[in-house]
Amino acid sequence: MAVEPAKDVAVIIPTLRRPESLERALRSVFAQTKALDRVRAVVVADNDPDGSAAPLIERLRHEAPVPLTYAHAPIPGVATARNVGLAATDAALIAFLDDDEAASPGWLAALLSAQAKTGADVLFGPIRGRVPKGTGWTTAYLERFFGRTGPTETGLTNDIHGCGNSLMVRATALPDDAPFDTAMNETGGEDDRLFTGLQARGGTFGWAADAWVDEFAPADRATLRYALLRAFAYGQSPSQMAADRGDRAGVIKWMLVGAVQTGLWGLASIAVAILRRPNRADVYDRLARGLGKVFWTKGFEPRLYGAAMLKRTA
Repeated sequence: MAVEPAKDVAVIIPTLRRPESLERALRSVFAQTKALDRVRAVVVADNDPDGSAAPLIERLRHEAPVPLTYAHAPIPGVATARNVGLAATDAALIAFLDDDEAASPGWLAALLSAQAKTGADVLFGPIRGRVPKGTGWTTAYLERFFGRTGPTETGLTNDIHGCGNSLMVRATALPDDAPFDTAMNETGGEDDRLFTGLQARGGTFGWAADAWVDEFAPADRATLRYALLRAFAYGQSPSQMAADRGDRAGVIKWMLVGAVQTGLWGLASIAVAILRRPNRADVYDRLARGLGKVFWTKGFEPRLYGAAMLKRTA
């Protein structure tokens, strides 16, 4: 007699007022060609205080090939949404997909296969960045910015990425009831903090080379200004993580690295701006990341999520 596969995976999709994008993400999960028999639930963590995603979930529930769970996270913030999504399932493996992403048909199977092969606590997959028409000379930069690349082969990695398009072993990577730090609800970086803690505990990370998703940057994000604000926030992370560890020498090191980068890329930015070089957005990005390492303390953190997102979608 055939043995039923264990339903040990939950797919969590945090969302905030993006019904069309959310439906695309959900349908991409429904269309998985393998591994759906292991899905315990697809959990939508609705971060809108008004609960605007609920009607869509009700409409799709009857056609979903796997259980579809609605979890309301009314306090705006990406960390809160992830925690609420986790609380809605007891699955041993957690896959995160963002509401502006669409998974390829073999996405989940590739993540699960990579986890079985590597034994990693967290797996990341590649992302193709997609931006709306009309982004002009910044298009190639924005596609790279919203994308993610890595090795061509599946295996262990020392590189840490964001939660979108990831698979985590709950017992080791997400050991607490609320593992994402809600102090970072509006700034982001909750995944960096989580993964830095896991790394300090001896956790391992892997790369699933075939677990492709497309990320469709919405129009309000597909701008050079928004990308550079995010780049500045990314630059802050090494200094902030060193400060969290109480590593004063590490903070000083990263601030010095940032100061050197700011000087070099600042001069380069002036030159490429004058010459209008096609790669100038990449140079501005490096300058922003250098500045972030220097100006990493509270008060300099960009507000990109939570209440700030509500204002952009009001």
